[in-house]
Amino acid sequence: MDSAQRGSSGIRSGSLAPYAASPANSRGRRHPEPSPRYRSEFQRDRDRIIHSTGFRRLEYKTQVFVNHEGDLYRTRLTHSLEVAQIARSVARALGLNEDLTEAIALAHDLGHTPFGHAGQEALNACMAEAGGFEHNLQSLRVVDELESQYAEFPGLNLTFETREGILKHCSPQRARELGELGQRFLTGSQPSLEAQITNLADEVAYNNHDVDDGLRAGLIDLDQLRSVELFDMHHREVSHRHPELADRRSIHETTRRMIDYLVTDLIETSHARIEAAAPDSIDRVRGVSEPLIAFSTEVGARNRDLKRFLGSALYRHYRVHRMTTKARRVVRELFEAFTGEPRLLPPEHHAAARAAEKVLGHRGRLRTVADYVAGMTDRYAITEHERLFDPRKRS
Repeated sequence: MDSAQRGSSGIRSGSLAPYAASPANSRGRRHPEPSPRYRSEFQRDRDRIIHSTGFRRLEYKTQVFVNHEGDLYRTRLTHSLEVAQIARSVARALGLNEDLTEAIALAHDLGHTPFGHAGQEALNACMAEAGGFEHNLQSLRVVDELESQYAEFPGLNLTFETREGILKHCSPQRARELGELGQRFLTGSQPSLEAQITNLADEVAYNNHDVDDGLRAGLIDLDQLRSVELFDMHHREVSHRHPELADRRSIHETTRRMIDYLVTDLIETSHARIEAAAPDSIDRVRGVSEPLIAFSTEVGARNRDLKRFLGSALYRHYRVHRMTTKARRVVRELFEAFTGEPRLLPPEHHAAARAAEKVLGHRGRLRTVADYVAGMTDRYAITEHERLFDPRKRS
């Protein structure tokens, strides 16, 4: 590669590396289709995701806070857009496929339940006798089966590479059921670099933006955050350079610098790891024993320290715990009501439950109800719960 294609750090800019995912070498779609005329295969994936029902619902599904608690907190939609922005920046710097990276980022949360992790925990418990519930697998189920828009196939019929990136983890039993898509979980091989990027971009986005939302909500404060090295080092620098800055701007400037610090380290460390491994194709990337996209040891430790802090100070805060307790109860009671009496379901979902039960027995009914509940937004779940359990509400 000539020097015009590299920046001062030796990192690629503006060209596709030989180990990047290429539409020309895609493993294809589950249902064959003619190639798009004016888009790449990965652009088509991204566009289908953006136009999907599941993507629109993300606007009213939350991370930590329930949707009605305020308009300024992150939702799954804004989070997905933030992940896509970070992931594309890393992909571009490393000469990887931005369109594929963006498609994975935009789809990675499509299977999330209402009320964030509280909803998932409740639905997983409800589904214990039918294999459990995991949002990552549900995201794949959404794009493979549940979206219903196209005449010639169920789901969105995405490429193998996008589906591979959506599936971040998987049990051996489920991996065997997924065939080629699940093989890497049985053999210990890696997904594409684009998928690896999105996985870490997701972590960067939610850690740093939960800091912002937690401060805005008054659940954590600056004194607590100063015990976290990653926050403190950047907040001290902002305070030194801009001592008169208002609190909100100071916090935004601090989180902005934290993200830049993490992303810069991720790019430079990953570049060095790729250079050392010297893969000449995406197949070589998949054959490497460890992910090539990674933080340095020092920065990775600081990032984990921030994650531990959020786990203890924010996610276990008593106000969050109160809301998650209510959220789990709503999800559990909805699930139990619909599985106990499927005629309570809207007609199309009732028909789907009956059809699934004929093929899979009681597990089919449970899975269909889980699909319906998981697809709800926060406010729809609350409204549906009121309709079922409050006699004063219209059905």
